[in-house]
This record gives sequence, C-alpha cells and structure tokens, in this order.
Amino acid sequence: MTMRNPALDLPLMLVDVRILARETAILDGVTLKLKAGPPTLLIGPNGAGKTTLLRAAMGLLPVSSGLITWGGREQSPPTHRALVFQRPTMLRRSAAGNVRYALAAAGMPRSKRAACAAELMVEVGLRGLEGRPARKLSGGEQQRLALARALARDPAILFLDEPTASLDPAATKAIEDIVRAVTARGVKVVMSTHDLGQAKRIGGDIVLLHRGRLIEAGSAADFFAAPRTEEARKFIAGELLV
Repeated sequence: MTMRNPALDLPLMLVDVRILARETAILDGVTLKLKAGPPTLLIGPNGAGKTTLLRAAMGLLPVSSGLITWGGREQSPPTHRALVFQRPTMLRRSAAGNVRYALAAAGMPRSKRAACAAELMVEVGLRGLEGRPARKLSGGEQQRLALARALARDPAILFLDEPTASLDPAATKAIEDIVRAVTARGVKVVMSTHDLGQAKRIGGDIVLLHRGRLIEAGSAADFFAAPRTEEARKFIAGELLV
C-alpha cells in the first residue's frame, strides 16, 4: 500500500461540539485538534463519549451545535477516513472476499483487487487464511480482517473503537503491532481503549473524556507522569469517576 498523504483530512478539528440524545449531552462542548503523527488514544469510563466522538469525527453523527472540520473543510466526504467497530460484522464470504468487497466499495479497479487484497491480508497477519469463511475466524482474526477492510479505503485517518476489548494478550499484541505499522506509513490512528497499559504502549497523545466532556488532553508521557487534573489522577489510579 502507498504512503497516505495525511493532509487530506488533517488536522481534524472539533470546536465546542455538543451532541444531544433526548436532551442529554453525549458530547458536551468538546474542543479538540487531532494532527498527523503518533496515535491519539481516547480513554475514560463507560459512557464518557468515546464512541460518540469517533462516530462524529468519522462523519456518521451530526452535531447538535459546534463545528467539525477535516483539513480545514466543514463538508468532507469520508473517503479518506475509516472506522473499525468493537464488534465488526463479517460478510458471508471468505476472508479475502471481505477485503475484495471493501476494495470494490473504495473504487479500486477489478483487475487490481486480488493482488491488493493479498497484500492487505499479509499486512494484518492473515496470510494463509484467505479462503477461510470470515465468520469462522477467531475473534482476534476477525478484528484483524476488519482492519484490512478499513485499510482498503487507504485512509488518512483510521478510527478504532476499542478494537482489543475482548481479545487475549496475543491477539491484542497483534492489533497493536498493526497500529504501529500503519502509523509508520503515515496513517493517523485515533483509538478508544479502556486499557491504560495499552494507552501507555502505543499512545502519542491521550484524550480523557468523562460524561461527554474533555477533561484533559496532552502527550502520553506528560499525561501519565504529571496529570494536570484531579479526574486524570483518579482515573490513572483506578478510582471511580463520578
């Protein structure tokens, strides 16, 4: 796969974004700038707004107020963005067939799909499983296949919604290795996680959300070494945020 030009959709800006559901603020006045570079990890307790932020940043949710811009544009079709859900749905076809379908949806000519699908299967560590029915793969293999489908879009930004939440340590490491690899070739990864160890391992920047509000954002090194807010200190210590 080619090196993606991150300028296509970056920086991604959220300016005073509110998203309401039945008058309840799921995101409440969030202002955030996501730039090219190392992964940004979204952390926070259940209900913090992590998934909502990812969906809004992908362009899947309208904002109730505020503004989201991609590369300085308010209207930006999500052709250079991809989102992998925590529990991705596998199509009723082979693993490679799932990837070829994603390549077709991305507009790749039929003549190039087989070779590109094979390349993506190698990239996510699924060589030899091309013909396996996707729904027969293990949970970790399905998550890697979902990553291959997302990468078929050749995204500038890759959003991952707790991709390792239900995986064992070996499968988790495989996903983290893919994140490092795609980051090295210029893809901006924005990923939510409950795993603070994971946030330390792969996070370049940390964004802490709580009850829909942005509590603290900064480099991972600074966040874990010297958190600026009481909420961040409590969350790192494993205390309940109320």
